[in-house]
Formats: sequence, C-alpha cells, structure tokens
Amino acid sequence: MKGGGWCNDIASCNGRKYNHRGSSKYFEHEIPFEGILSNKQDENPDFYNWNRVKVRYCDGASFTGDAYNTGGLYFRGQRIFEAAMEELMSKGMRYANQALLAGCSAGGLAVVHHCDEFAAFFPRDRRVKCLADAGMFLDAVDVAGRRTLRSFFNGVVKLHRSVHTLSRTCTSRMDPTSCFFPQNVIPNIKTPLFILNTAYDAWQVLESLATSRSDRQGLWTKCKSNHALCNGNQIQFLQGFRNQMLNVLSGFSKSRQNGMFINSCFAHCQSERPETWYAGNSPQIGNKRIATAVGDWFFDRSEIKEVDCAYPCDGTCHHLL
Repeated sequence: MKGGGWCNDIASCNGRKYNHRGSSKYFEHEIPFEGILSNKQDENPDFYNWNRVKVRYCDGASFTGDAYNTGGLYFRGQRIFEAAMEELMSKGMRYANQALLAGCSAGGLAVVHHCDEFAAFFPRDRRVKCLADAGMFLDAVDVAGRRTLRSFFNGVVKLHRSVHTLSRTCTSRMDPTSCFFPQNVIPNIKTPLFILNTAYDAWQVLESLATSRSDRQGLWTKCKSNHALCNGNQIQFLQGFRNQMLNVLSGFSKSRQNGMFINSCFAHCQSERPETWYAGNSPQIGNKRIATAVGDWFFDRSEIKEVDCAYPCDGTCHHLL
C-alpha cells in the first residue's frame, strides 16, 4: 500500500486531482520495486520470489473514505480497497498459501485499518499477516501544547465520513477521530501484525510535533534540519515522544503473534528502501537487520520484539529528512 499523506478539506482534496495522489492521469508509468518488493534474493531474501503488488494511493484518507459528492468530489477509499483486493483475488491471489499486506506512511496506516479485512479474504488455514511501516502516527502534543495532528485527522475523518468504515469496536467507545489513530485500533486487531517504526519518526517531527505554526519563533528550525543541532530541551521533548511510542506499544508487544522493530533513528519508511531493508550497512537492533526481523516473524522462526536504546546510541541509522 503506497503512502502519500491525506487531505482534510475541499481545497486540499481538490488539489490532489492534479497530481499522482488523486488522479490516474498523473500516475508514473514506471515505479520502483525495491526493498521488500525487490525480486533480487541478495536484496530481499525472504520475499524476492513472491508475487508482489503495489496498490496505488488516490483517496487521501488511507482507504477509509465513504462519502457522496462533497464539493464536487467523491470519497470512495473503502470501496477502492475492496475493489483492488477483489481484482487481485480474481487474478490468483485466492490460491496463495501465504500473504502479507504491507504499506508505508499513509499506506502503513491503511494496513492497520484494513488488516483484519484483508485476512478475511483468505481461508483460515492460510498464513496471512500484516506489516505497517511508519504508520504509527501518535495522538501527540506538539511543541506549543496543541494537538496538531488530531486537528488535521479530525478534518480527514469528517470530510471523508470515515466513521462508516473505521473499526466498530473502537467507534463504539471512542470518537471517530481517535479511531483514526492506530494506537486505538491495534489493540483490537486479530490478525498477526508487525509494527516497523522509528522512535523519532521524521515526518511526525516535521508535520506534527514542531510545525511552523506551532514554532512561530523558529526555535526548532535547526533541530528539524539536523537532529545533531537539537539542544537539551529539544532532545528531552523528543525522548518524551519516544516514550509515548513505547507506552502505546506495550500492550501490543505482549501478544506472541505480533512483532515490532522500533529503532532510534530520524527516518520515515524503511521497508521499501534497499539501503534500510537489507543492505550490508542497513539499520540493526542487536544483530538483526529489518528484513531479517520481518522474515523471522512472518515465518515463525522466532519471536520479534526489537526495541532500540534511546538516541544517540544507534550507529547503524540512516537518518533521513
């Protein structure tokens, strides 16, 4: 499942009509299959000879929308997901003995919201699991004490009427916006799920924690451009974000069927990049690279609950802006 952010109002959604995030007219003619999608054994040892599919992302709500004409737009993310899966099943996926639904960023969030739905397409005797890469968007307080991402997600959920497609187990006890956040959905997922995330997610630092609106004096400008320039107070704030991430995952990690790899890097999306998936110098926790950890978990070779020590202890990171 491809990533690509979200749109939370008519203007931002209308703008997506004119690029690859909202219209097939602007899709790239060729897209790379790297990392977990690579067909080279030395780059992707466990999944290189699988049938691999990239699902285009075009709805702006992690495939949760289900609204009629709103400002000249139709929000049909849920139906797009269902149609894509039904098409793949008709092309032979129904015969798969093993299947993995994976995605990064907004695609990682889509995996969280559709994991059990995906598993339901297959007989129960098949091995079906899910991998959410950089999809743990936290309901966190920003540097100004506001909840920037919650406000944004609230617009997404209302505009796309995602309440109709979100987990009913969640919406029966919480508001729909809370149920768009993965932290409130993962406790109820029955299908084995692997969470791959950095403890200092680069996108969330820029777009949720220290936005230009929440940092009007520009005190975080240098820190955001280079984490080595963060002062002590800023590092302490980021360590608090890491602690929140680990607290959210504490219950999730107790299930033997689930897996996780939380490394202390400033990055976003690691499964599709060859340099972070299985390269010789790719990120590691202990002696496990990300591809090894995911493979060991998927094939039940070992239980994977890898959590890195806090920044700056990890020397294997590929820090990305």
